[in-house]
Amino acid sequence: MNEEGSTIPAAAGIGLRFQHHRAVLETRPAIAWLEVHTENYMGGGAAIRTLEAIRRDYPVSLHGVGLSLGSADGLDAGHLERIRDVVRRIEPGLVSEHLSWSVVGGTYMADLLPLPMTEEALDVVCRHVDQSQAYLQRRILIENPSSYLLYAHSTIPEWDFLAAVARRTGCGILCDVNNIYVSACNHGWDAPAYLAALPAQAVGEIHLAGHTLKQIDNGQSLHIDDHGSRVAPEVWALYAQALARYGPVPTLVEWDTNVPPLDILLAEAAQAASLLDRMDADHAVAA
Repeated sequence: MNEEGSTIPAAAGIGLRFQHHRAVLETRPAIAWLEVHTENYMGGGAAIRTLEAIRRDYPVSLHGVGLSLGSADGLDAGHLERIRDVVRRIEPGLVSEHLSWSVVGGTYMADLLPLPMTEEALDVVCRHVDQSQAYLQRRILIENPSSYLLYAHSTIPEWDFLAAVARRTGCGILCDVNNIYVSACNHGWDAPAYLAALPAQAVGEIHLAGHTLKQIDNGQSLHIDDHGSRVAPEVWALYAQALARYGPVPTLVEWDTNVPPLDILLAEAAQAASLLDRMDADHAVAA
């Protein structure tokens, strides 16, 4: 089984969206790597041909949103085959998926739905991660979710659940720092303790993104992971703690709604790069 990360540097990248295809091809910005949503390139045609052209100049990571690793119905064999086809064409440095479910009775939900954190769900997820890695013939990364509710019958803290999946399957972890911050605010968790509970050697990538604060009934508020704004100062601070815990890790800035001009994304990535560079300098001094 191939190791992940062979072509993705411990540097800052950006999520590549269709709006920026032409700009990236024409200007070739100074960015270390790019990540795309796998499902956007399953249909063939112009989209994947464009990605192949971009891939000649940049390392690329594939980030899936539809495999539904937590689905009790089992994995969709056709979907897994389509992922493998994109992997073979693009030869990505990293492949990742979400700790979530989105399919029931053959119907795809338009969301990444949270799992009950139980031993039964853990068995399902581990079985599906094993199946995916065997089929793709490579290690994959699993991303922690953002969540807005907790199941009353959950018995395993989310951070322990994710660590157990990595331990039992050998998969890596995609640590989404914004998701940790959002979920910690929504549920009263200790975000630094969440970071500390993840096995550092399993963390193969970090995500950063923006979120919004929504006021709801009874004067309460809810943090929404919408990837539609700049990374919040609190998330940058938590990211610095993540780097101190895990060391330099490939870091991606995501922006999926209200997509800005490419220069704004590059500026966010530059801020992540400055923190990574500082971490490298600190490691050099310590050595």
